[in-house]
Amino acid sequence: MLYMSTRGRAEPKDFAGVLLAGLGSDGGLYMPESWPRFSAAELRALRGLPYAELAARVIAPFVGDCIAFADLQAMCRRAYAGFAHPAIVPLVQLDSAIFALELFHGPTLAFKDLALQLAGHLFDHVLAQRDERVCIVGATSGDTGSAAIEAMAGRDRVDITILHPEGRTSEVQRRQMTTVTAPNVLNVAVKGNFDDCQDLVKAMFADAPFRREMNLSAVNSINFARIAAQIPYYVAAALALGAPDREVAVSVPTGNFGNVLAAWAARQMGVPVQKFIVASNRNDILCRFLNANDMSVRGVEPSLSPSMDIQVSSNFERLLFELLDRDAAATEATMADFRATGRMAVPDGKWQEIRREFSGFRLSDEGTLAEIARTWRDAAYLADPHTAVAVAAAREQGPVGLPVIVAATAHPAKFPDAIEQAVGFRPALPPHLSDLYERKEQYERAPNELAAIETLVRNFANRNR
Repeated sequence: MLYMSTRGRAEPKDFAGVLLAGLGSDGGLYMPESWPRFSAAELRALRGLPYAELAARVIAPFVGDCIAFADLQAMCRRAYAGFAHPAIVPLVQLDSAIFALELFHGPTLAFKDLALQLAGHLFDHVLAQRDERVCIVGATSGDTGSAAIEAMAGRDRVDITILHPEGRTSEVQRRQMTTVTAPNVLNVAVKGNFDDCQDLVKAMFADAPFRREMNLSAVNSINFARIAAQIPYYVAAALALGAPDREVAVSVPTGNFGNVLAAWAARQMGVPVQKFIVASNRNDILCRFLNANDMSVRGVEPSLSPSMDIQVSSNFERLLFELLDRDAAATEATMADFRATGRMAVPDGKWQEIRREFSGFRLSDEGTLAEIARTWRDAAYLADPHTAVAVAAAREQGPVGLPVIVAATAHPAKFPDAIEQAVGFRPALPPHLSDLYERKEQYERAPNELAAIETLVRNFANRNR
């Protein structure tokens, strides 16, 4: 399996190369040259497998010859061994048609653990093979940072720097990052929003001398390895609900488009997903695009669901690439124009193609609180603010007669203030995080300036080396 950049000017790479590179040298995102596909019989054969076994089989075609299947299988088993639920990604029925796919039973209580716990083992394996060391840089709107740090802390061949927008995450999200004291971890609070942090990461990759000097790598979902590791949980959920002999729909709370892209990739591989519902908060650029072909950037507004406080959805470029028939030049030109003008021009015919599969849903903070309360009252289910937005979207836009898989992306205890507003009590953190508020925090503060961030990253990495 080889991977090509959405902008066409980066050298094709195998899976190991994509894992370590993260972003293409041309600024594009790597995509498989073709999508592997499972037959109906092959999908049925996955039914009933333990999650780690299913994950290894789903991911294997993307890995190709880079990693022996037995090694990949062992890495999946180790990655998910510490999850708090034996099913790893259990389905919980909320009503006759809506099922919450719980993706928060990993160590940092968010769906990012499903990909990043495995990514830690993948990095170890590939870096040991190559006798290399990398400097990982990442941006987070809340959950990616803590999951990446948890996965990479203490690893011998990795230094990791995570940028988070100062004051724009929940306290639990921030403390899960800033209380980790491993010597290979650096946290930086940037004066700005998530889009600013994400732009700084991309700018570091675009700075070719700096990228080579630091041997940069990425853990955001710009890294295709993250997407590959998220596909299995949609396969598992669809199989549990009758696939491949029954169609399903998915409702995903998303800002950066990576999680819903993984569901779309599962469909490319043969899973019968009929509809993709993109659930947004007030930062509704994806919703406006899907409902009115209005992909225009506005200011990022803080909300009760901070992981979706995003206006520039990086992974949308991958879907755009497919929509434009994998025309890399057209993709690059469209993205350059978007950067220059803040508005993406998608031809109406192409937009109509997306509309046949995707719909957008927007929910205010007030609506989010109401949905948390409603789900607790009607189903005795405590949904975090992001999951609540997706549940409301499923109620509103779920296709009649089909089960809707709602991506339950975070544990409610990560957002105790919002939960208390909605239902009158604060959910307790699990035992392994019960002293989180007493732990000492350690992080740097920095302006939204590339030179300042690069200096921090360079000094940190050189100290460790």
